[in-house]
Parts: sequence; structure tokens; C-alpha cells
Amino acid sequence: MSWMVTGAAGYIGSHVAHTLHGRGREVVAVDNLSTGHRAFVPEGAVWVACDVRDARQLTEVMRHHDVTGVIHLAGFKYAGLSVKEPLRAYQDNVHGTMGLLQAMTDAEVRMLVFSSSAATYGTPSEEVVTERTPVRPESPYGESKLIGEWLIADQGRATGLRHTSLRYFNVVGAGRREVADTSPHNLFPRIFSALDQGRSPKIFGTDYPTSDGTCVRDYVHVQDLADVHVAAADCLEAGIELDPIYNIGSGTGTSVAEIMSVMKKVTGIPFDAEVCPRRPGDPSRIVADGAAARRDLGWAMSHSLEEMAASSWDAWRRFHR
Repeated sequence: MSWMVTGAAGYIGSHVAHTLHGRGREVVAVDNLSTGHRAFVPEGAVWVACDVRDARQLTEVMRHHDVTGVIHLAGFKYAGLSVKEPLRAYQDNVHGTMGLLQAMTDAEVRMLVFSSSAATYGTPSEEVVTERTPVRPESPYGESKLIGEWLIADQGRATGLRHTSLRYFNVVGAGRREVADTSPHNLFPRIFSALDQGRSPKIFGTDYPTSDGTCVRDYVHVQDLADVHVAAADCLEAGIELDPIYNIGSGTGTSVAEIMSVMKKVTGIPFDAEVCPRRPGDPSRIVADGAAARRDLGWAMSHSLEEMAASSWDAWRRFHR
């Protein structure tokens, strides 16, 4: 028996694959390498180059490797870019989830952990969101993730699929020095890239209704996130009933301006950030209460913001040396 990880060559997916493999699980790592890196996949995992929209190939892989459950991370995850390229978000996230669900049905795979997003909430009215907070996505990315949750819930009712979806927030840090966040759209890599090139990192918007005018987000360490994905898989495998949705957040927020201050300390490079206009699709503040995930999945934040920044910087330099 094995667990399939889709998006296993990506930043978050590879951490999940490494965590599963490190705990003695047989892992089938699936990725189309559109943004991932083959070198990020753990040695000993079964590697399959495949697009999740290819239901036929996925079905064959699941049957051949006796897959019993899936952790689904593959997809397009850039809220701002999705406003400019909405069809790409829907193709990757909606059609991709449909292809995966079809393959799971055909191969009789009955457990699924879905990597969703806090972008489903848009800009909530509450200071801290809970799983009961109304969903009002403000980008095609957030909409596509919400549709993915609906598809999974509908399939659960129709086929008995056992599932849960994890809505998480800004993921940073490195649990392994050889696995870095290389996305040109994420905040930490954008900062590092600018510093490497002698440029000033950019802040998109300083006129938000927050304490310092910059966006406030809930930052979680990628290894903590990987651990809770695996914990959810463990619960499903043990027959434990889970809620359909869990927020994975710290309950506190950090502004982009505060991140810049931490980066100056961690990198030792002095800089003044360049202020740019807001990006479409960016909520002003989004912070989550992770109490339900703590209760059912043992979720916990075990890294400080400075540790997140330092491990990210170390992995970035190792990747680019």
C-alpha cells in the first residue's frame, strides 16, 4: 500500500513527500514539473511524470502501485497572477482536481487530503477567520480552490470518498536545506531575488486598512504544514472521522513591512523597500484560528518568524550557489 502525493516536486509537495517517506510510508510522487524540481523528490519514492488532468495515466499508476490514499497539492497557486490568467487557474485547479477524482474513482482509492487555500475567504469581516467564516474568494485562484472543495465534497457524498481539505496561509521556511521555495510570485523568494541582484524588494500597497498600511498574513512554516498534511492522512487511514475543512493558521498576523524588518536582520543586508501599487486580488488581512486543527490533527506552530526567514534564506542560497 502507498500514498500518492501530487505536486511532489514542488516546494510544499516535496516537504510532504519527504515527511511521508521519512516515516516509513511508500510514496508515489507525481508532478508534471511545470514549476517543480525533480531533485526535490525524496530518494526511494516512486517517481511518475504526469499531469493530474490525465485521469487515464493516473488510474494506471494508482492500480500498479496499490495506492490507498492521495494528498493533492498539484495546482496553480498564484492569486495575483490568476487575475491576469484566470483560465490557467481553472484548467490546473478545477480540471486537475476533476481528473484526479475520476482516477481515484476508477482505481477505487477512497482517501483524499486536499491542499486548499485561505484565498477561499477573500477579505473576511472577522479579525480572525474560523471554518464557519463565509467564503468570498476575490481571485480566480481562490474561486478554483473553492470549486475543488465542492467537487471533493460532492464526490464524497456520491462514492463514499473519505476526505478533508486544509485551508492554509502564507507558507515559508525550509524543513530541508535542499528544498527551497523558488516561486517568482511568493514574497520570500521575491525578496531574496531582489537582494541577490542588488535591487530593493517591493511592497505592493501601503494604503491597506492595517496598522502599518501593508497586507497582513498568517505565516506558517512549511515543515509544520507538511506534518499536518501527514497527520490528516494518518487519521483517514485509521478510520477517524474528520471535519471537511480545517484552517491551518497561527491566529496571529504579520505585515509585509514587519517581514521586511526581519529580512534585514536575517540576511544582514540593509535595504529600503520599494513601494508599489496594490496588486489585484490581494486581501488586506487574513489570519486564521487553527483551534480545530489543533484539536483533531495535533496542529502546532513550532517555528518563530525569524526561524522561518533564516531557514528560507539558507535554503535559497544553497539552491542558487
